[in-house]
Amino acid sequence: MEPTYYTVMRIDGDYAVLISDEGIENPVALALLPAGIEEGSRLLCEMFSYQLL
Repeated sequence: MEPTYYTVMRIDGDYAVLISDEGIENPVALALLPAGIEEGSRLLCEMFSYQLL
């Protein structure tokens, strides 16, 4: 699985709506994301693990 870069578009309840650099929207549970994210944060996803950039 290739690394994918995302931007946090919005936080909606227990989910963050991410958009990839390719323009694909992806809702992800906040429990799966690193602490301290906010709207506009950049994330790297590798092997279903998210890292705050």
